Order: sequence, then structure tokens, then C-alpha cells
Amino acid sequence: MNYKEMFDKYITKLKELWDKGMIQKGSRITYDVIWNILLFFIVIGVIGLFFAGGVGAGYFASLVKDEPIRPVADMQKDIYNYEETSELFFANGISFGNVQSDLFREEVTLDQVSKQAIDAVIATEDRNFYKHNGVVPKAILRAVVQEATNADIKTGGSTLTQQLIKNQILTNEVSFERKAKEILLALRLEQSFNKDQILEAYLNVVPFGRNASGQNIAGIQTAAKGIFDVNANELNLAQSAFIAGLPQSPYYYTPFTNNGELKSAEGLEPGLDRMKLVLQRMLEEESISQKEYNQALDFDIVASFTDRKPTPLDKYPYLTNEVEQRAKEILAYILAEKDNYTKEDLNTNDKLKEEYMILADRDLRQSGYKIQTTVDKEIYDVFQEVAKNYDNYGPDKKQTFTNQDTGESWSVMEPVQTGAILIENKTGKIISFVGGRGFSLDSQLNHAMDAPRPNGSTMKPILDYGPAMEAGVIQPGSIIVDMQNYKNYPSIPKGWPDNYTGRFHGLVSARTALAKSYNVPAVKIYSQIIQNDPVTNYLQKMGITSLVEEDHQILAAGIGSTKYGISVEENVNAFATFGNGGKFADAYIIDKIETVDGETIYENKSESVEVFTPQTNYLTLDLMREVLRSGTAASVPSQLTNRNVDWAGKTGTSENWEDAWFVATNPNVTFGTWIGYDTPKNLKCSGCTSYSSRNTTLWAKLINAATEVDPELMAPSERFKRPGGIVSRSYCITSGLIPSDLCRELGLVDTDLFNAKYVPTKVDDSLIKGEYVMVGDKAYVAGSKTPKEFTQTDGVAFNPEFLKRMGLEDIKDISEIIPNSNSGVWKDVKLPSTDEVKNDGKNPSVPTSLKKTGSELTWKAPSNNDVVGYRIFKADKPDAAFKLIGNTTDTNYTVGDGKAIYHVKAVDYFGSSSAASNAVQVGDFTPEPEEPDKPDDDKPDDKPDDKPDDKPDDPKEPDQPDKPATNDSEQPTDGGGTDDGTVVPTPEDEQPTE
Repeated sequence: MNYKEMFDKYITKLKELWDKGMIQKGSRITYDVIWNILLFFIVIGVIGLFFAGGVGAGYFASLVKDEPIRPVADMQKDIYNYEETSELFFANGISFGNVQSDLFREEVTLDQVSKQAIDAVIATEDRNFYKHNGVVPKAILRAVVQEATNADIKTGGSTLTQQLIKNQILTNEVSFERKAKEILLALRLEQSFNKDQILEAYLNVVPFGRNASGQNIAGIQTAAKGIFDVNANELNLAQSAFIAGLPQSPYYYTPFTNNGELKSAEGLEPGLDRMKLVLQRMLEEESISQKEYNQALDFDIVASFTDRKPTPLDKYPYLTNEVEQRAKEILAYILAEKDNYTKEDLNTNDKLKEEYMILADRDLRQSGYKIQTTVDKEIYDVFQEVAKNYDNYGPDKKQTFTNQDTGESWSVMEPVQTGAILIENKTGKIISFVGGRGFSLDSQLNHAMDAPRPNGSTMKPILDYGPAMEAGVIQPGSIIVDMQNYKNYPSIPKGWPDNYTGRFHGLVSARTALAKSYNVPAVKIYSQIIQNDPVTNYLQKMGITSLVEEDHQILAAGIGSTKYGISVEENVNAFATFGNGGKFADAYIIDKIETVDGETIYENKSESVEVFTPQTNYLTLDLMREVLRSGTAASVPSQLTNRNVDWAGKTGTSENWEDAWFVATNPNVTFGTWIGYDTPKNLKCSGCTSYSSRNTTLWAKLINAATEVDPELMAPSERFKRPGGIVSRSYCITSGLIPSDLCRELGLVDTDLFNAKYVPTKVDDSLIKGEYVMVGDKAYVAGSKTPKEFTQTDGVAFNPEFLKRMGLEDIKDISEIIPNSNSGVWKDVKLPSTDEVKNDGKNPSVPTSLKKTGSELTWKAPSNNDVVGYRIFKADKPDAAFKLIGNTTDTNYTVGDGKAIYHVKAVDYFGSSSAASNAVQVGDFTPEPEEPDKPDDDKPDDKPDDKPDDKPDDPKEPDQPDKPATNDSEQPTDGGGTDDGTVVPTPEDEQPTE
């Protein structure tokens, strides 16, 4: 029962008592006395009213004195500012939801709202709407009395016009000043707008509680869709009454909780009671008939509530958040430009940018923009499905955290996370991405865009090989030493870096070094160009902005070890440069932003920036093709459903195996994946497949899924086009230079592509043939005086000058610099010493311990460091001259078992020989005894026994010095010996001949 009904009932009762004389009988005061008293109070009341009216008018004027006289145009702008929610769209125009907002609203015109809904609102909120001029004095007075008396029931004093003013122009502040301004502006509004305009505006701004997603909603169309999943013009009577009853207390009467769940029966009861009251008032106002009233009460309103609807954040959390953030940045620049600030002003002034980001956030959530993205819905959906169902990320690992304030520690099991992104090369459009394994799976971080990590060896093409080829420092066939030999690289710390395999591979081509992802060659290459600041001149041009000043100076950047790392988006976007002919197109996800009126306020304009010449770009691509042919990603092509696509890419591993990457490009798109733990941990695990293959397999599965959706985009039939200025040339695999005849003879020739500007012009000089000698276990280039018989003529050696040039002069074992040194063409290649053989001016010492064992002579080498070989001499008998019978570089020599005497001389690098060694006698030279002569009795001796010969023998004296040795003969230094080949000492006073 309302107050009017109560007042009418009270007056009726007084009349009954008066008519029965009850009042008169109970009173001892005469009629005249009563009349005079009443007249007195009437006069006083009238005077008081005039006084109160004057005071009230003055007070009212004081309350609104600061309120400006608003032009009609300004009021119209304020009234129709519905703060409509912005909507997000996939590339094909399909909406994926609204921008997250505190209030969701969708605009409708009055003719798009059912008449029953309009009648329900008017009957409930302002039954005299079409009669008053903006305010109802009696209602205001009633509200004041209720407020003053603190009545339990407060009917309110605001018309629809006043409520519109409160919502759109003023605030919800509870004060007399705000109420006075509300009344004044309501009166003005009624003078400038007709009733339908005011009603339409009201229906678009009034709050209606929550929708089935738990979001706050405003406007009757949003309420109809959010509560009953129908349009405002489709609401039936019961639904209209329910919605019309909500504005008085939206969150008390709403049927949904803040997470979109339907309230319990007890929680729904207030809203249902309110609906019945609205129907009752509509019946009293004769807006509906008794029959319609009964039918509405019989309608199962609870059954007509819509089911819970997932929000865009439920279904597309990574995408929604990313688009909103980027939209705010765009709007911030637009708003700042209106205030004469530039983009650079915002980027260099954090406080200014923060201010405009706040304004942009408000603008985004109130202006009803239509935001068109570049994301392909089908590919995006299959990406999320593949990432969710992939079962080979690796195990969860324990991570302990500690509260620094309390010291309390707790542990969680962290899963391996992933990030991936697909970018169109020519435009930079982000076609799809994977932000993680699940928004609620321990992490809400977008691993594709917002999680910088060290990019390991995927840095090599973009910072080392590409820039170095651009500068002419290397070409694909250039030879680099994969060893920690840094005499030519003084800036590289000793003992760093290691290769991920823990082994080194010696002389390798740039092509092989990149395909196999060797670290040492990459660092050597980068050390030669770092002074040109490739981070600025290449990485920044390719959109990598997360590096800091320190990263410009460190060699570790060349293998992806930067201070903070780079994001998956940055890395893939940089690789897309290779897919776009060496031109960088900045990645973007927002294609266009339109207002509710269809005006385009922003549209992305792709502009490419040249980073690499076509020649360098193609050569880098060709090197990365090798990664998939024979390198670290050789297993990938066999996993693809379309194996004919021209892919070029690079794997990467960060320090301690904490991150695994694979990025590859084809003529249309570039795609990259990363896996790792949010808190960096080693990806290796017992019993697991390798961390790298786990990542490349995920890459392949995502590519296959996208190819099935759009084969034309993902699997182009054309290959990367080879530009002019690229030539094919043969090179010697030891040096990278033009093959020499010797290099060709040995089969050490390969062929590769070169930029025509940087083809090799020098002939290989890395190998020499028949020009070296062995000194001990080292090979030396023969000198001008080195005896030719000791010079090698049937093998090949590295040129010492080449070894010095390559910084290899300290190499001890040839296997350190060449593959398969014990087989094939390498078997007889020697590693000559680069040291100079110094001439001490002395002859070599005498070889010692000469003896015959079996069929071989053996001896011990002298201690000299310049002996290159030995000459072997033979005498047929003790008193015969020694003759040279052979030479050797070994300390043994095969001889027969015939009678002879041997000795050996050492020969040095400069041609000087030693004295003869001890002689060794083979066989027994003792003469057989002669039979005594028989006496001749007939003839006396012709000569007496003591008569000397006419011509005595004249043998060379044993102690006479040797003559210079020749190849033909040499006089013996000593005769005699034993029959069994024992050593006969050489006279001690024998001197060498040279």
C-alpha cells in the first residue's frame, strides 16, 4: 500500500467520524472557537509558506549558482554518450567478444524495443512520464519527507529525466547540491528534447545488473541479450517486467552471480517478487489486461534465463588481452596527437605515456569501437587445440619460492611452457599465435609476446652470418676454424665458448658451421663485425627492441646470450625479413579501428624497411635450408604433411639448456616455437626425447594443423627466388680459396654459392707436396740445403704459412683440424711445424747402439733436434772401403745376412753429417789356416825368407780421416769384427768429414 492510498483511507475515516457526530460530541470547544484557531494557523501558514518559499528559492539558487547554462548541443552529446562497449573481431569479420569492461552496453533505438518493455519501465519508474516537465514536485516533497523521517519505505522522487541526468551528466553523489542541479538540468532537458528522445536515451544507459557471463551490463538491449538471449524487441511480457524491475536495485534483483552462475532459488526470489510488482503496476495503469497479467504470472521466467556464456577472456584469454593492450597503445597515440604530442614524446616520457594510456583505456571501454584484427580464427583455434593436446613437452619440475619479508617458502610443480607465433612475411600480419599451454595452467603470461628469453643459436643468422656476409667478411664456402684458438681473435676470452656437443671440428665451412650450430665459428665471425654495431644496424631494424646497451658490446650476444633476451614475436618477426627478400615488415595484430558510426580512426599501413641486400638475404636463406637438410633440424621435413615446401630455419638452445627454439620461414610465412620453464630450468630429463626434438615436433604439428586449414598460405608451391649477383664457385675445403692443382688432385674441392662481389680471388696455398722433412715426429718444410733424399715426395702437408695465417701454429695433432685424419685423402697429409729450424753450426752427434737384429740394423737417434735422416754404409771385408748403400728417416734399415761391415751417419736439416757410428760386422772374416809347404829337395829356395818384397802393400791407414761422403763409396774407418755380427768399435780419433 502506497502513501497516497494510506492518506485517502485516513481522510475517509475522518469523514465517517464527522458524519456520525463523534468528533463533535467528544469536543467541548465550540465551532467558532475551532474555526478561529484554524483561520489563525492558515494565515500563519500562508505567511510561512511565502517566507519558506523565498528562503527555499534562495537556497536552491545558491546550490545551482555554479552550474553553467549548457548549450543544447553539449547536452545532446552528454546524453547520447552511451559508453558503448568496444567489440573485437577476427580477420574474417567474426566477433570473438567485447573489450573487458566494468560495464557492457549496446545501443538500440526506441523502435527496436518491445512496447511491453517500454510500458513496464514507465509503469515502474515514472508513471507520469508523458505528463510532467522533467520533475514531479509532489514526488520530490514525498521523498524529502521520507528522507527526513527516515521512513522504512522510500519511493524515490526522481523521474526518468532526472535519472538520465544523474547517469549521463552528473554523478551518484548524495547531496542537496547534486539534487538541485539534477532538477534544474532535468527541466532544461525537457525543454530541448521530446519525450521519445529522453526515453530512448534512458533505455540505453540504465544499469540492469549482470549478464550470464557475470559482467555488469547497462542498456535494455544488453540486458535482453545478457539475461534472456533475445533482442529487446523480442521480450515477452514477463521478461519485460523482470527487466523493468532491475534498475531500482540491479545487483539485488539480478539473477546471476558475478561469475555468471544462476543464483539459488532463495537468491532469485527478490527479483521474481519485483517482477510481480511491476506486472501489478502495469495492470493498475491499464497497460495490460487481466488476462495478460495472469499469463505473465504463469510464464516460467526462470526457465527462460539464458545459460552461462563464456566471456572473451574465458575462450580467448591470450588474444583478448593482447588486442586490448595494443588497441590502448594505438588510441593513446591518437589522443596524444590531438593534444599536439608526438609518438616520440610519449615513448620518451614515461609519465606522459602513462597518462595517455589511462585515457586510452577509458576511451576503449566507453566508445564502442569495432576492432578488426589480423588473426585467422580457424588457424588460431587449431593452434590452441594442438598446444593443449601435445603430450611431449617434458616433465613438470619442482620450483621453490621464498617470501623475502616473512622467510616463508613454498613449492610448486612448474610445467614446461610454450610460445609460438605465425607471421605473414610481406605484411607483418600476425596470423595466429600460442600464448601458452592454458591461461589457468599456473601462468597467465603470454609467452608469445610478453616473455623475453635468450634466443640461443637462432641469433646466429640475424646477428652473425647475415651481417657478416653483407660486409663481405664471410661467404657460405668460407672456412672457419672450429677450435678455441684465438691468436687471431684477441677479443674472445680464452676457453670460451663451448659447442653444445662438447666437441670441436677444426676446419669447417660457414655452411656447415651454421647447419651444425657450432658456437666457436659464430663468435669468431661476430668478433670481426661487432665494431660496426650490428645490434643497432640489423637487430633494431628488424624490430628487436628488448636489447639493452650492454648487449651491443658483448660477444655473447652473437650466440643469443643477451641480458634480458627477446620475445618469440621479435625473433620470428626478424626471421620474416629473410622470407620477405631482406625487407622487414613490423608485425601487427590490429588491422583497423572503427567508431560506432563506421568512421575509421586507425588503419595499419605496412611499410617495409630494407635490412639485407637480395644477395645476402638469399645466401642466408640457403644456409638455413641446410639446417633442415643435414643440420640440427634434419628430422623436421619428414614430420611435415607437405614436404615440398621451401623452408629455411634455425634451431636454438640457450645456456644450460634452459630454452629450446626453432624458427623457420617459407616464401609466405614465418613460424617459430619456444619451450621452457617460466622459472628457467634445464630442459633435459632422464628417459625423455631430446629437448630440441620435443620443440621441433611441436613446431611440425602446429604447421601441419595450419596447413590443413589454409594450404595456399602455409604450403606455397613456389620457392625462394635466386636474385642476380649470385654465382656458384668451387673452393678448396681447407682454405675456402680457389682450388690449386694439388687441392683438386687430392679431391679436396667443394662447390657453393657466393655473392659475385665476394668470390675468392686467390689460389689455395694451404697444401704443399714433396717439400717437407720429418724432424722427430714433426714435419718441416725442406730448406735449400736439406738433402733431397730425406725430403718427402709421396705425401702432402699443410703449408706452415697457411697454418700461421689461420692461427694454427700451435696445433700438435692433425686430427684437431681435419675430419677423418686416418682415412681417405687425409691419411697421408702431414701437419708441418711452423717453427723455424735454427742452425747451430754444429754437425749432428753420432748415432749410438748400432746392432743387427734379425735382418735389420737398428740404432738410437742422436739427441740433436735437427736430424732429418741417416745414411747407411757397407764394407765387404775389414780392409775394404765403405760405400753408401742407402738412407732412411727411420732408426732401422734392412740388410742381408751376407758377410759385411756396416756403420751409420746422422744427417741434419742443413746437410751436415755426423761421424760414423760404431761398426757392426756380419759374418766371420777369419781366414782358414794354410797347409805347410813341402820341402823341395831338388831346388833351393829362390829367395831368402827375410828378403823384403819388391813392392810392399800400401793400404789406407785405419786412423786416416774419411773423405767426404758420396752416393757411390766411402773408405772404411775400421776393419775386423766378429763372425756373429757383433759391434766393432770405431777408432776414437775418427773425425767427421763435414
